Amino acid sequence: MKVKPLLPSLREKKRYLVFQVLSKSPVKSSNELIKSIHSNCLSFLGELGFAKAGLMFLKDKYNPKLQKGIIKVNNKYINHLKAVVALVKKIDNQNVIISSVGVSGILKKAEKMMV
Repeated sequence: MKVKPLLPSLREKKRYLVFQVLSKSPVKSSNELIKSIHSNCLSFLGELGFAKAGLMFLKDKYNPKLQKGIIKVNNKYINHLKAVVALVKKIDNQNVIISSVGVSGILKKAEKMMV
């Protein structure tokens, strides 16, 4: 028996947040960056808000040279994610500032913002 896909009107809408990490020395590990964003998101939104936001870090879209990356999130939680990203202060005992570069509804436009 084949499962029918959801209608487009019933799917959750998504947005892509492009962010940049500002630090004295480059953040080498994207895993540490992901952990710090996830832990801040859990403390800021709680478990229910974190689940509703549908946060997804796109690992293959992180550029360690430019220190820019893309996070996929539910469209209603984009402002919450911007606040969470701004609250990240340390990664690997290194002081950092994470700023949002832009938001897009299409991944291709978000990739253009990374350049």
